[in-house]
Amino acid sequence: MANGHSGLGRILGDEGCLVSFVRTWTAELASRGIRANVISPGPTETPMVHVGCKGSSEGTSEYFRKMIPMGRLGTADELAAAAAFLASDESSFITGIDLPVDGGTASR
Repeated sequence: MANGHSGLGRILGDEGCLVSFVRTWTAELASRGIRANVISPGPTETPMVHVGCKGSSEGTSEYFRKMIPMGRLGTADELAAAAAFLASDESSFITGIDLPVDGGTASR
């Protein structure tokens, strides 16, 4: 989950709620063999990231690239791969996690 950022209260609050739901569902559903996890995506290559930032002459994609330790935006395929992994038998002992797919942004 992201650190606090001005102007993002609503979306970060929503993310916090999802993480809380997953923790609750993990406790309630594990005995039935149901796993619950959440993926927290970082800045992802979409048409939206190519618009300008408020008060900045650089595009949003460049603004985000500077924040990401890996120096690039994620892709929809990378998010899908994380979801496929969590849905697969390879993650059969993983439940109740918040998996950041964010190029290291959460570590900052």
